Amino acid sequence: MKTRLPMEREKPLAMECESSSSEQQTLTNPSSSDGADESNHQVMSEIHLGCPPFSSALHISRFTFPCPPVSDVERSRCDGGEIEQNIDLDEDGDLALTRKGRPSSNVRLKIQHKITSSIPGVGLQVWKAELVLADFVLHKIFTSSDFDGVVALELGAGTGLLGIMLAHVAKTIFLTDHGYEVLDNCYTNVHLNSQIFGDHQASVYARELDWNNQWPPVPGSSQLSHEERYKFSWSEEEIDEAMGASILLAADVIYSDDLTDALFNTLQSLMSQGFPKVLYLALEKRYNFSLDDLDVVANGYSHFRSYLKNEEELRQLGIRPLRCFVGKRIDYASIPQYIREYNRGNEVEIWQIKYISETN
Repeated sequence: MKTRLPMEREKPLAMECESSSSEQQTLTNPSSSDGADESNHQVMSEIHLGCPPFSSALHISRFTFPCPPVSDVERSRCDGGEIEQNIDLDEDGDLALTRKGRPSSNVRLKIQHKITSSIPGVGLQVWKAELVLADFVLHKIFTSSDFDGVVALELGAGTGLLGIMLAHVAKTIFLTDHGYEVLDNCYTNVHLNSQIFGDHQASVYARELDWNNQWPPVPGSSQLSHEERYKFSWSEEEIDEAMGASILLAADVIYSDDLTDALFNTLQSLMSQGFPKVLYLALEKRYNFSLDDLDVVANGYSHFRSYLKNEEELRQLGIRPLRCFVGKRIDYASIPQYIREYNRGNEVEIWQIKYISETN
């Protein structure tokens, strides 16, 4: 059984950024463009508010979280961590004794990202839903063995932060996204953090996955140029392994109805083949005034919900539908904030989603 961490929440730290240049930009969020030219319209994640303003350069930020407890022999995986002693309490508030000589050390991920980007380039930024889902994943790692040795695939991986954290315990992780710039930045982040967990040899791949194309992809095929393709195209062996993935992850990918349609088309292909899969999806409800509705709405949220059947209601009614997505919203209020460099708020939702077909 894995050791619990203390439940108290620490004050968020300011995010550290390294930068090199700056220029004036228009700043907003991905769901408020309303017809603006997506190729020029600039957006900024609130996660980057501690970084130099009005900058379009690449930056490196550091994100701090406790290294999941491991055996005394394996504890050296957390390289360079600052050792901190923690006092654990059980559910009744009593002292929970832990093994002597197993302090928790902090890990600091280095993530290269942009502070602002166009809408098509939002994968170059770090978004709040990604950090909330990372807290959820870390809590799973601390309190269970659910993710130990898994094959996982992240859709819209962006900077790769979430998958890199999961690499502490997973066997293989496919970080998928679309477009050379985003994939190359993700690839860079994997290598920036390749030594962070020491001798745990998870395989981490950055691979192109365009939701408007078929799954599985044709081995070696890609919309990238010939020179770029060799880094991010799939091999037959990788496709076979991805088909056997049990965990899918996605964060901050719900902000456009067309994109949501493409996502669920891909999910249907992914989740109806191979090993049974569970998707953990985090989204931030961004509210904007809609001229069409003459009201404040969360862009894309109702369309996203239209794809899901309520798992609890179906269970109570004894209904087992065929070929549909069933979703259950996860209450993460009691989950500690492991990553310190952001304010969690209450705008993010985490959903556990499964696909029901005639064969499962």
